[in-house]
Amino acid sequence: MKAVNQLSEQVGVSAACQALGVPRSTLYRARQPKRDPKPRPTPERALKPGEKEQVLQVLNSEPFQDCAPREVYATLLDDGQYLCSWSTMYRILKEREQVHERRNQLRHPTYAKPELLTTGPNQLWSWDLTKLRGPAKWTYYYLYTILDVFSRYVVGWLIAERESARLAEQLIADTCAKQGIEPDQLTLHADRGSSMTSKTVALLLADLGVSKTHSRPHVSNDNPYSESQFKTMKYRPDYPDRFGSIQDARAWARSFFQWYNHEHHHSGLGLLTPATVHYGQAQVVTDQRQQVLQAAYAAHPERFVRGEPKAPSVATEVWINKPSPS
Repeated sequence: MKAVNQLSEQVGVSAACQALGVPRSTLYRARQPKRDPKPRPTPERALKPGEKEQVLQVLNSEPFQDCAPREVYATLLDDGQYLCSWSTMYRILKEREQVHERRNQLRHPTYAKPELLTTGPNQLWSWDLTKLRGPAKWTYYYLYTILDVFSRYVVGWLIAERESARLAEQLIADTCAKQGIEPDQLTLHADRGSSMTSKTVALLLADLGVSKTHSRPHVSNDNPYSESQFKTMKYRPDYPDRFGSIQDARAWARSFFQWYNHEHHHSGLGLLTPATVHYGQAQVVTDQRQQVLQAAYAAHPERFVRGEPKAPSVATEVWINKPSPS
């Protein structure tokens, strides 16, 4: 508007507004002094201060302190009493800054996001279970799997006909013994299934000196490595639609985990196998691959448009929910 005012002094209001594309009404409105809005008068029918205080006392009384205004309104009507409409009750509460959830409801606890770091094998394990379809409808077998998060190596597994905290306890104890886990060395992460949160498993982990963490409820991303491993398994070409028996399921799983640990070149491990990373052979294999790539580059450098190739390497740290940079 300043430019319009300056130009209007030279060529007039109409020409200035037309040149700058500003309606004259907008200019005139901008030139008018701003006025404070007039206070709205209180209607004659409005509740008096004493009546408002009476309504507030009723709303905050022991019978109604956990009730919504509509509930208070309906209850008072059933008792043959009318104070005001429920919208007026809301206005009175708003004036006193008391508009909030009044009903007595269950308060769900706030679960912190797990932020877990591992820099080597046998520091952080993730475990979970999944169902395998049996020979008949509604028949399932339960596959328990413990995965090393750093190396993606399946350190332990079992298949049972039911979900049981005792079976989980046995698997965890046997796997810790097989891997030589020392007290205060390992963190075991899981979701919030019944066997994962059982007192039996919690006492075992305390005896072994193993820390435990849990995913937030209904957040599958808090246990991504176990979920990814299950997906790899169930998308294998030879994964059957149903298993004929529990012995059949165990035989198939034994072959799968042998392939997964020792033959599967994992995309998250620089195309190394989980066993190579878990047992400390990653650098040796990476160096051998680099020598092959250097020889190929020396023979035909023109085929490598981005320069000398580098063999993919393993990450030095792996996170579950890496903290955002502040």
